[in-house]
Amino acid sequence: MSGSFSVSGSASCRFAHYFVVCGIDTETGLEPDELAALYQWLEADRQGRDPDAAATGENLEQSPLKRTFKSKVLARYPENLEWNPFDQDAVNMLCMPKGLSFRTQADQRTPQFHSFIITREDGSRTYGFVHTFYEEVTSPQICSAMQTLTQMHNAESTSANTPSSSSSSSSSMDSLASSLDEADSPASSLSRRAGSYDSSRDTLYVSKALCLITPMPFMHACRSFLSQMHRAVTAATAPPLPLESYVHNILYEVPLPAPGRSLKFHGVYEPIVCQRPGLGELQLADFPLAEAFSLLGVENLVQVFTCTLLEMQILLYSHDYQRLMTVAEGITTLLFPFQWQHVYVPILPASLLHFLDAPVPYLMGLQSKEGTDRSTLELPQEANLCFVDIDNHYIELPEDFPNFPNKTELIQELSEVLLSYGISANTGAPPRTRTSPGSAPGSTPSTPGRERKTVALRQLEDDGRNGNLAGEELAVLELLQGNATLERLQALTKRTGVTVARVDALRAGVKAQLTEGQGGRTAAEEEELRNAKLNVQLREVCASRFTTMFADYEAFVIQSAPDLESWLTNREQMHNFDKASFLSDQPEPYLPFLSHFIETQMFATFIDNKIMSQWEDKEPLLRVFDARIDKARLFNVRAPSLRSSSYQRCTILKESAQTIEQRLMKIDHTAIHPHLLDMKIGQGKYEQGFFPKLQADVLNTGPTNNKWSHRTATAQRRKERHRHQTEHLGLENDLKEKFMQEARSLGKNLRQPKLSDLSPAVIAQTNWKFVEGLLKECRMKTKRMLVEKMGREAVELGHGEATITGLEENTLIASLCDLLERIWSHGLQVKQGKSALWSHMLHYHAREEKLEQQQQAESPVSHVPERRKSDCSMAMPSLRVSLIQDMRHIQSMSEIKTDVGRARAWIRLSLEKKLLSQHLKQLLCRQALTKKLYKRYAFLRCEEEKEQFLFHLLSLNTVDYFCFTSVFTTIMIPYRVVIIPIKKLSNAMTTSNPWVCVSGQLGDSGIMQIPKNVLEMTFDSTFRPHMHISALFKCQNLGKMTTVQLGHDNAGLLAKWLVDCVMVRNEITGHTYKFPCGRWLGKGVDDGSLERVLIGEPVLPSGEEDSGRGCYTPPLQRSPSQIRRISVTSLSARGYKPTSAQIQEAIGEAVNNIIKHFHKPEKERGSLTVLLCGESSLVSALEQFFRHGFKSARLFQKTVFVWDFVEKAIAYMESADQMGDLQETAEPLGRTCQSLCHYVNAINSTRRNIGKDGKFQLLVCLGARDRLLPQWVPLLVECPVIQRMYEDSALLRDRATVSSHIDVLETLHDFPITLEASIVKGIAL
Repeated sequence: MSGSFSVSGSASCRFAHYFVVCGIDTETGLEPDELAALYQWLEADRQGRDPDAAATGENLEQSPLKRTFKSKVLARYPENLEWNPFDQDAVNMLCMPKGLSFRTQADQRTPQFHSFIITREDGSRTYGFVHTFYEEVTSPQICSAMQTLTQMHNAESTSANTPSSSSSSSSSMDSLASSLDEADSPASSLSRRAGSYDSSRDTLYVSKALCLITPMPFMHACRSFLSQMHRAVTAATAPPLPLESYVHNILYEVPLPAPGRSLKFHGVYEPIVCQRPGLGELQLADFPLAEAFSLLGVENLVQVFTCTLLEMQILLYSHDYQRLMTVAEGITTLLFPFQWQHVYVPILPASLLHFLDAPVPYLMGLQSKEGTDRSTLELPQEANLCFVDIDNHYIELPEDFPNFPNKTELIQELSEVLLSYGISANTGAPPRTRTSPGSAPGSTPSTPGRERKTVALRQLEDDGRNGNLAGEELAVLELLQGNATLERLQALTKRTGVTVARVDALRAGVKAQLTEGQGGRTAAEEEELRNAKLNVQLREVCASRFTTMFADYEAFVIQSAPDLESWLTNREQMHNFDKASFLSDQPEPYLPFLSHFIETQMFATFIDNKIMSQWEDKEPLLRVFDARIDKARLFNVRAPSLRSSSYQRCTILKESAQTIEQRLMKIDHTAIHPHLLDMKIGQGKYEQGFFPKLQADVLNTGPTNNKWSHRTATAQRRKERHRHQTEHLGLENDLKEKFMQEARSLGKNLRQPKLSDLSPAVIAQTNWKFVEGLLKECRMKTKRMLVEKMGREAVELGHGEATITGLEENTLIASLCDLLERIWSHGLQVKQGKSALWSHMLHYHAREEKLEQQQQAESPVSHVPERRKSDCSMAMPSLRVSLIQDMRHIQSMSEIKTDVGRARAWIRLSLEKKLLSQHLKQLLCRQALTKKLYKRYAFLRCEEEKEQFLFHLLSLNTVDYFCFTSVFTTIMIPYRVVIIPIKKLSNAMTTSNPWVCVSGQLGDSGIMQIPKNVLEMTFDSTFRPHMHISALFKCQNLGKMTTVQLGHDNAGLLAKWLVDCVMVRNEITGHTYKFPCGRWLGKGVDDGSLERVLIGEPVLPSGEEDSGRGCYTPPLQRSPSQIRRISVTSLSARGYKPTSAQIQEAIGEAVNNIIKHFHKPEKERGSLTVLLCGESSLVSALEQFFRHGFKSARLFQKTVFVWDFVEKAIAYMESADQMGDLQETAEPLGRTCQSLCHYVNAINSTRRNIGKDGKFQLLVCLGARDRLLPQWVPLLVECPVIQRMYEDSALLRDRATVSSHIDVLETLHDFPITLEASIVKGIAL
């Protein structure tokens, strides 16, 4: 990572910072590993036992050769560096993560190599490379101590009657405390009795580690240097120079290669070559990516890569430390130009297992225990976990996981790159998503360990994961090379122009490997070159994906601050990236992934770096990325292809590999050769098999006579002078800088646990940081959700963008679900099930049922739960407000198979009902239960933070969510329908058979007959009776309700029915809709309608101020009012007469609303039916227009409606002799006249009894749909009937007004108006 790790002084010039030796301290002798004791303490605390008792006493059940003993840093050179202080505890722990291990001559003692990483608080990294080998124990005290321990163990095991297997702990975390000893020698227990040691016949060996600590990950170079150091110790002859010469050389005389240059330096026996990418290239990544792809398979690695981009919790699992490091570093290097911002511990020591409890995104590696099965490995939280079993080549993915854009094409391109180097891409088991326990047997992670191991070994043999080619491919090549006939056949196919592409690719890969080694380079150099070329090509493929996806990201960055200081000061409140516009500009298939990704910390940091680059030097990764985008623009000036979802392959693969090859072929710099040092004679004496104690006096100080160190010293002196000059600027600048640094680190999470002090107090402090972080995250998430939902109002308040897409809202809610899962997982005593929140709710449910049974046993009066009040005129029975009732609704949904899914569905339901905060408060009010389930430090047991958390969630009640209704679209939902007549008792009774059909955005219920004798009577607070008809029915989710068709069959003596309104309630979400009517249904009364289509409006719950449900977003459009619906000539309507100006304005507003509807993104549009038929709708406005100046009927005459005028006009047009009298008769006008007559006759001939007002509404809707309305109006205006039925002052007789309204109506022609089935049902055109 070339630019990221430069520090002050000569750090940036020095290849290695420290050389460290770790092993056994013969002076202090055998000490039990303190970290193991701490682990026992933590484990006991987790299980609720007395931790102090558990951490004392010897572990006599385990063989001494398998126990962990305390290792120590025996030597480090130099003692300390100012720019990179030596962290002794951390280095010791990571060099020997499981402490010292002992062996006898009967055991395998193969040297092991692994690497580690230490991440500082500022995000910078230091790399460690460790070579572990076994050295004979010469100390008699250590041997006798081991003998004594063995005897005590043997005595203990013989006195115990129970088999040794039963003594192993069954705790869930026990499988996490792993032992590499068993993995190293599976047959070791056979060679000696239960791992015993006898000093008279056995030779004892102990592990020792040599470590290089470097600022950059030159893995191959460090591995080669350390292995040569070990060879020098074990060789029969002494090395050419004392070992001090080589250590001194690499510490002080080997510089870091300059960017874009290569370097050669000398180990003990062979030269070592390394190279560093230039400033315009991808940063250094020396860990073999090919190995990561081979271990997991390309598809699996791409899925893990996607999880990393979405900042999920990623746990790597392997018995081999180096594999953990290789996969972790491989994944993070593919992230360019982004960087992982959270906890990053590729090797997690056993003493830090409590960090798996961390309620934050993490990328951690855990060493597995030999024979441990995945099913026995219980992790604190798994709702959002990606589990990667490296050794068994399979992964488990979280639920609701979006795929990376163009995943298939990306896998194909990566596979081709691997195949070109002769590496098989067909590795790894298919990924598994956590589903129900009843999934296919092959996919469950609980395959027996032995069977899976056999499968894994067979796969290793089959596809050569640890080699270069799959078994099948090797066989093909051997066959081709060994068979002359096949060779001739292939030559013939080539001559005829037919190519066998796969065989050619294999042949090319093998040929490349065979011919590459002919350039006079060593095998190590060859390996270095091949790995470097393959690494850079694989990374370029991923980098090109981001260059394509974010080619225009700069256009959406919001630069709003005048200077860096003001930006840092207001950073938390500032809106830096226009997410809605960015998403609207992306191809549809990319949206599921991108909507999640742009919410991550790594993307936020990337945008922050972009904004800060106005005032500071560009961050190195950003500089490279921007340069690539600029280069792409030169060749492709914002072509439409950038917006398309078609896959664009990487075009610089060959070029990037050639750059590396040229750099390694032509060495730019050769370091000073190791040489004799000024050492005391007799020290550093060679003794085969033992690493000597090096002379500290010559290794703690660097040379003063070489050019490179002189250059470093000069630079150091210059920096010192500059520091002294700037010191007089005073305290004010220091404070300002400190403030700037604090502001800069805002939003950054804990990167790595502190390894140097692991006392329970420090662990408690770390957990406190997690609690604070969770609270802050909750505040930020709830604020973001509110700002997005409040839309334009929020923008006016200065909060950012106005629009929110349905996709983006869904992403934010999924993010909230994830946060709640992490909060409920923090500090769990014992994990039960995959979802900590659902598990807590089940415990609560069981306890509440028990309490209820006890109360019923004590007193027969049952406890009445809180009920949500309603303003439905007492007609609608109140709905229970109950956490447990909502749980039962979720449990009854067969579509949801897992606990994680149930918890998420419950959160969505509670959020939609505006009860999330209230329910969670109710859940946490049982403090005894919370104490039983959670440890002292858990977030849910921090009272003040818990209260603030619930308050933040309460703020979400100010906006409306439909996140449950809109996601679970296929579930069956019970609906209650209540028909409320006008309050006179005589009008409430009907002998006819009523029916109802409810329609919503997702469909309709179909016609449901309401049974007779369901007339109910309720009394209000003044004891006045109210009659209503109530019925309950179940149907598939209707979504937001839009219309109700209400009718009856006109049977019996009392067939006329005056209905006030219809109420419909979703019995799960509690959403209630009111459908106002205020009209008669019956023949010979009102407009003679037996059926009406009513438009709904949501009813706001009242009396809920205490629950925080008092604030709501503005209501939707309402139904037509009762006054408007009374016939135009009735006495009651005379009180409401809009002026001509109001009518004209209403038409313009109605048309404008419809146009706005179509200009919104499709997923954000409301109901078009409301805009056509509701209050202030097109039908309403046109009815007012046609009513203006309507002549009043004489006394005792029947009521006249607008439809009567339309029918008379049609009758006039249809009479043949009158057609010729029409003014300006032309062919198109004739056709328009025919269409109007056809539509009116079709409406009149329908079998539906929708009444005259209903017919006029239908005519307007059909005319708007079929773009005929502006053509029909002139026909009605020109009809002579108008003179008889309208006053001279009527708007319909004002030609200028009519002409302007026709122009307004014509603007609707650009939009595809579709009508609900409930409106056009039964119309045959």
